Amino acid sequence: MKELVVISGKGGTGKTSIAAALALLADRPVVADCDVDAADLHLLLAPEVKERHEFISGHEAIIRAADCTGCGRCAELCRFAAIHQRKGIDGRIVYAVDPVACEGCGVCVRFCPAKAIDLPDSRCGEWMVSDTRVGPMVHARLAAAAENSGKLVSLVRKEARRVAEESGRDLIIVDGPPGIGCPVIASLTCANWVLVVTEPTVSGEHDMARVLELARHFGIPAAVCINKYDINLGTAVRIESAARANGAFIAGRIPYDRKVTEAQIMGKSVVETGGPAAEAIQQLWRVLCRML
Repeated sequence: MKELVVISGKGGTGKTSIAAALALLADRPVVADCDVDAADLHLLLAPEVKERHEFISGHEAIIRAADCTGCGRCAELCRFAAIHQRKGIDGRIVYAVDPVACEGCGVCVRFCPAKAIDLPDSRCGEWMVSDTRVGPMVHARLAAAAENSGKLVSLVRKEARRVAEESGRDLIIVDGPPGIGCPVIASLTCANWVLVVTEPTVSGEHDMARVLELARHFGIPAAVCINKYDINLGTAVRIESAARANGAFIAGRIPYDRKVTEAQIMGKSVVETGGPAAEAIQQLWRVLCRML
């Protein structure tokens, strides 16, 4: 089984659009959307959800107002300013936890004199297994202000491998998150290849170098694709030189093409509608097939 992870050093480079196009060009892949903080691959692949599961991770403190004595010890100790004073139903001063600010560290539970604080498991989001026109898709949605996205990414990849094994498919295409943080690390570890999508801008060049360094740290072969390369040819050439210096393979260039936006408006990938960008992505896929 092969796993190709499509990532980018920064957001907005066209990573998801390219991942969706590659999924359409591939033969019976399993698709995994690991950009769980801002998932949007479903906008192009229109998944039909077959399984839906809760993602339980971490904890969230809850103060039982009936048992709170209003001493304020929890608020004094909370480093995240997540506990605030309020009036109870009977007019007493009690304390309550802001669920958005709470980090679930448990200090308030440990030191509450009245033992009036619980620390139950927290529902951080959900993950789904769906059918799409390209094949099975595993994706997730993280709740607002929820954390542990790296753990959710690992779960999505694990389920994608399970689905691939059960359905006899030998390729997983992963739409990874941007940046170099925990979710990105969880997306690319143990992958066969990483495709870094960048753009010919100063920030694109800088952030590509960071994500290539990350891939090199984990010993994962990396290829680079420059999207909208023709908006700044000089920077595109400089990015290719920098990518080679970082040990990456130049897999392709994709021109700026208004048909990409037109296809997105229709909820499709540009390879379904055609145009210069579609032709470049088809050539990119042929190169990736030889690599894989």
